[in-house]
Amino acid sequence: MTTLPIEETVQAINHPRAEAGIMRVANRWQDCDGDENEFKSFCIEHFVENDQDHSRLLDRYESALSSIGGHLYEIGRHLRRWTDLRGDEMPQVDNLMAMFDPCPDLSDQFYKQKIAFIALLNFDRPDLATMLEQGDTWSNDQWAEVRAGWAFGPRIPAEVNDRARKLEHEADMFVSEFHVPVGAMIDDEGKSWFEKDRKLIAHWLIREEIKAGYTEKNGINKQRALSWVMGRHIDGTLPNNIMDSSCEGKWDPRNNTIDGKEVTTVLGPVRYKQLLAQRSVANDYDKYYEEHPTAIARKFDLEREIPEETVEALMIELLEAPVRKDIANLLSKQLGRPLEAFDIYLEDISEGGSAAELDEKVTAMFKDELIFQEKLPEVLRGLGYCDEDAEFLGTSVNVEIARGAGHAMRPGIPEYNAWLRTNRLDDRLGWDGFDTAMHELGHNLEQLISTHFVPRPLLRNVPNTACTEAFAFLYQNKARAVIGIQEKDEERGFAIASVEGLLSACQIAGPSLVELYTWRWLYQNPKTTPEKLRDQMLTIADDVWNKYFKDQFGEDPYHILGAYQHMVGYPLYLADYTIGHVISHQIKSHMRGKDLAAETKRICSIGRLTPDLWMKRAVGSGISAKQLIDDAKIGLTQI
Repeated sequence: MTTLPIEETVQAINHPRAEAGIMRVANRWQDCDGDENEFKSFCIEHFVENDQDHSRLLDRYESALSSIGGHLYEIGRHLRRWTDLRGDEMPQVDNLMAMFDPCPDLSDQFYKQKIAFIALLNFDRPDLATMLEQGDTWSNDQWAEVRAGWAFGPRIPAEVNDRARKLEHEADMFVSEFHVPVGAMIDDEGKSWFEKDRKLIAHWLIREEIKAGYTEKNGINKQRALSWVMGRHIDGTLPNNIMDSSCEGKWDPRNNTIDGKEVTTVLGPVRYKQLLAQRSVANDYDKYYEEHPTAIARKFDLEREIPEETVEALMIELLEAPVRKDIANLLSKQLGRPLEAFDIYLEDISEGGSAAELDEKVTAMFKDELIFQEKLPEVLRGLGYCDEDAEFLGTSVNVEIARGAGHAMRPGIPEYNAWLRTNRLDDRLGWDGFDTAMHELGHNLEQLISTHFVPRPLLRNVPNTACTEAFAFLYQNKARAVIGIQEKDEERGFAIASVEGLLSACQIAGPSLVELYTWRWLYQNPKTTPEKLRDQMLTIADDVWNKYFKDQFGEDPYHILGAYQHMVGYPLYLADYTIGHVISHQIKSHMRGKDLAAETKRICSIGRLTPDLWMKRAVGSGISAKQLIDDAKIGLTQI
């Protein structure tokens, strides 16, 4: 590459901001962008010295980035609808539509057409350490400049993006379509629990059916059987004839026998092939992200904007909280038996209706997803939103049925609506579908507010996905109240919510650590095989279980901490749930005695700062597990 005249260009411009900007341009400049004279001429011509013109430049980038990113986002959402949603299917076309990218070389074109270089030349691009140290003193305009500076990533060839898009879509579809047929499943007493053609998406609906067992007669037998189903999904020993629905006998998942005969052919480590494909995508990108050269660094420092060691320490602090032992004793007392591994999914200690009763209450109010969408303004008014906000927010959400478990999609730009995707039973929405819908509604409210009411467009969104998960959990906790199941004693209600919050945070902190440790191992063992990766994840799951869960929940024969399919479809995402539970409780604690709707609107309007600073402005303190642990300890004494 041609040697660029950096010092000469700095002297020619002679401005305090010039050197840093020129260095940023030089780091990305390639021979195809021009020779040394063109480099110097470009910098001199496009460096903006005047503060007023600098502000005008920021305004232009704000508008352009919003338009480009927003419209491309909406195009992508529309083209994925056939693979995202349940209903009309044309697989040979739908997958191609979902993978189509109208701008596969966008990142490179930003540089070729010099748009990115002008931004790098003129807008500051501080690292995370500087953002954490100095961000509290910056104005909204300064934060907008930071977001503009970081809007342009490395120059990634189109073929790399094409391959990543293909493999990521395949992993996403693998997760969405991994439904385990359970019609042939029997428990230890030979009882069948499901109709012949019933399938459960792993891991989500298997987990929900395990949880439903707490309110069913002899439900523990169902729970144990399903936990073995979960375990065989994790280790790849699901029988082939179960997965292709050709089994005509009775499947005992504990012993993995069909009509008493040992299974001979099993699915194998297909799950780990998908995870290795995701690892190969990360490897392709590593060489282009010189500032964040691993998937772990990109997830924590670039996307999450919380250091890896900070997140790990937060999760360990939760798992080492002494109050967990007392909570486990309470759960054991309530159940009347020692806890078992699947009891990590027991997060609801309040007295509620059975699954059938909850279904009935939901059906009485929301027969299907269309009625739920129609009544969203009414739901929001019931949660304290004024008529104007309830109408605007409630009519800005489109409700649909997902092929998978459910998700939410924000509006790309203010002209579009938010999208709420949930699941449903064949003939009605049902409690599971409604409970998921309330979780996704929390996302949608954050998404709409942080699109329409933040100080400037470059600050749209919340800092990271953990922050939006906080509002998803917050509103999911309102699901029972929406269908008329009110907590009579507010103090007791908060006490219960605190204990349940810690249970939920710890339940997901375990898998989050398993995933983080697995990815560290992947980087240390780049030539591993699916079989070796599976065995290593099972070992890591055992280690984390034995260290943080065994004392309360006993042995885990299922490797249950490896269950989450997010590990395959959305790598390194799980920790956002853990952080989300912590943030959600901090917000919930802050909102005691305050207006839920008003505070939701205020907090979600802060803008995209770093998560810790966002929390300081939201509730007066940074992200900390202490509030949740302390409130759970106090709450336990009140239950």
